[in-house]
Amino acid sequence: MPDKNITKAVKGVDIDAYSPPQIADRIDKVALAKARLSFAQTFILGILAGVYIGIGAQFATLVISDSTLHFGLTSVIGGIVFSLGLMLVVIGGAELFTGNCLIIMGYVGKRITTREMLNNWTVSFLGNFVGSLTMVCWMYKTHQFEFFHHMVGGKALLIANAKVNLSFQSALSRGVLCNAMVCLAVWLCFSGRSVADKILSIIFPIGGFVASGFEHCVANMYFIPMGIVLKKNPEVVAAAEKMSGKALDLSHLNWKGFFVNNLFPVTLGNIVGGVILVGIVFWFVYLRPHISLSLNVKQDFFRENK
Repeated sequence: MPDKNITKAVKGVDIDAYSPPQIADRIDKVALAKARLSFAQTFILGILAGVYIGIGAQFATLVISDSTLHFGLTSVIGGIVFSLGLMLVVIGGAELFTGNCLIIMGYVGKRITTREMLNNWTVSFLGNFVGSLTMVCWMYKTHQFEFFHHMVGGKALLIANAKVNLSFQSALSRGVLCNAMVCLAVWLCFSGRSVADKILSIIFPIGGFVASGFEHCVANMYFIPMGIVLKKNPEVVAAAEKMSGKALDLSHLNWKGFFVNNLFPVTLGNIVGGVILVGIVFWFVYLRPHISLSLNVKQDFFRENK
């Protein structure tokens, strides 16, 4: 006869993923914790997030710079390696503006104030910007752009130039879809019980948005300034033109093109995608007061009869 105490102990170990209602509850609690961080904490962690996303961005640029594979496969590979950035943010612990759009769940649930939410978004956004520019400086000093006959720099230049030449509508739409996928990646991370769970949760949503050509405001804080710096290097420009097979028009690759043509519409899109398509939808489904009570009753029933 098996020991009943051992049987009970084994049954008590829950290795299944957290359910969607549990995920919503966990994010709601994290929203409160994030809102209560001091200015210094949020800003420093925001800088780290900007650096982490920059690490993912440069890694992706390096990997796809000399690829001779099919365009789709190259894009997927670039997206998978770029996901390193969000892995560092989520597992290492940092304040990423786009992921923090999910604290809207705490706001609409009246657990945090308008001021607390806007402070978190503003300070983390500024920290992300400083961290990204810091990463641009460090990467320029490495002279990585000279690798493979300046092809790495050429690819970085092509990526940046393409981004500043998007129409407002295209940049906005790509921003919406991008942060919907980023916030879904964060949502899935909250379902995991281990580091491995979180890594696997991140790879495909992030790899998918990058491969699909969607726009992430924090990643662009690295990609476009790097392109602005590199366009002054004639060898990088020559490599980029060789890769594209034509002369490049770099007239929009400047700070005005960065802020007006890309960062503004992409940031607006990221807010819409993260706040409305993910945060508010999941709050409405799982955290509304009478819905939450109903789900808790169901969870208690299944727990007792497990």
